[in-house]
Amino acid sequence: VQLQASGGGLVQAGGSLRLSCVASGTTFKTYGMAWFRQGPGKEREFVGAINPSGESSYYTNSVKGRFTISRDNAKNTLYLQMDSLKPEDTAVYFCAVRYGIGSRAVDFGSWGQGTQVTVSS
Repeated sequence: VQLQASGGGLVQAGGSLRLSCVASGTTFKTYGMAWFRQGPGKEREFVGAINPSGESSYYTNSVKGRFTISRDNAKNTLYLQMDSLKPEDTAVYFCAVRYGIGSRAVDFGSWGQGTQVTVSS
């Protein structure tokens, strides 16, 4: 699976962005997917994940209630709706395929190139 993320940009605090991640191939619907982010000088951080059907998702505490992950398996696309953005959400956001059972970066792969999100105060 190859992934291409897009939709990042510059937004003011309190604003919204929607990121997209398009997957190549026909097996997208069989994989759990996730979003990670990496801020300046920080390690890659788990944001949230979704199961193959899209019926179940979970998030890291810092984004709960503000971010929503969804997917359209007919379009091979994963989404991340980000609302009430904060300056601390500034990071490069990556989509990834679940290959393991945990929520660490090593449990995921086929990383896309990332898309920059910058939130100004």
